[in-house]
Amino acid sequence: MVAVGVVGATGQVGELMRKVLTERRFPVSSIRFFASPRSAGTELEWDGGKVVVEDAATASYNGLAIVLMSGGAQTSRELAGKITGEGAIVVDNSSAWRMDPEVPLVVSEVNPEALTSIPKGIVANPNCTTMVAMPVLAPLHARAGLEKMVAATYQAVSGAGRAGVSELADQLETTAGHTEELTFNPASLDYPPAAEFAAPIAHNVVPLAGKLAGDGSLETDEEQKLRNESRKILGIPDLAVSVTCVRVPVFTGHSLALHLGFAEALGPEEATSIISQAPGVRLEEIPTPLLAAGGDVTVVGRIRRDQALRNGLALFLAGDNLRKGAALNAVQIAELIVGIR
Repeated sequence: MVAVGVVGATGQVGELMRKVLTERRFPVSSIRFFASPRSAGTELEWDGGKVVVEDAATASYNGLAIVLMSGGAQTSRELAGKITGEGAIVVDNSSAWRMDPEVPLVVSEVNPEALTSIPKGIVANPNCTTMVAMPVLAPLHARAGLEKMVAATYQAVSGAGRAGVSELADQLETTAGHTEELTFNPASLDYPPAAEFAAPIAHNVVPLAGKLAGDGSLETDEEQKLRNESRKILGIPDLAVSVTCVRVPVFTGHSLALHLGFAEALGPEEATSIISQAPGVRLEEIPTPLLAAGGDVTVVGRIRRDQALRNGLALFLAGDNLRKGAALNAVQIAELIVGIR
């Protein structure tokens, strides 16, 4: 049995972490919940009882064995060292530690062997978009040697937190019933102002998901995360990656259109066979975020030759960005650490 802590327990990912711990019957001996000062003192349900939420910044973490963190990068940078110093292993969902060479970046189905060395006591969860792609890319790379990836992502508003969800919901409510305008001149409608996204998201797509990296490249941090994290997880430091991350009016489920070039020939039929046997993946004729939402796997289909790349394949996939993309993988990492699955 394991003493567990959850930092960011009142957030949308923290809520899912609590749910997944229960669903998978993680062997919890005791549990503590942590959040920001404004949430401290509230009570959350657990195992038929109530647990008081503690202030993450001022609490002691002594006695905990594993702490799941989903409080953002700044919180993680401030608290992870303190937590590991008091004896716990941190499984962190933020971007704070992913590219640290002394921190394993783990997808449970892909590179669990990375957990054999945790020098800082911290394990990083990948970005939710990266997570969706990895169970598909890893077995194809093992067979044919992935050399190039051209990607377009279609990312749900929940990737921007509850504020992103609310923004889409408010815009949809405001424009409901305006069929004529939405058909012929949607720009004439009075949308609530865009705050979380660069443009109105309802009835629209926004070709800028995340924040501009600020290095003059005009890339976003989401695009750089997919490139850098894919290289680290797959062990391909020179992987050529071109990616455009797009925000779409979907509440849950990130999707990717991938165009892949390999060192060796790999046809659609063999690729389909390989993917069908991969853990964490399910083949679908028409993979959509709606099919993926609420599930534990990446759905993938439209597997075909890519005529523009040497030994090229094109495919489409989708996965639940909150569940597998964040909460589930964190719990699966914890399971691997304690050796129960």
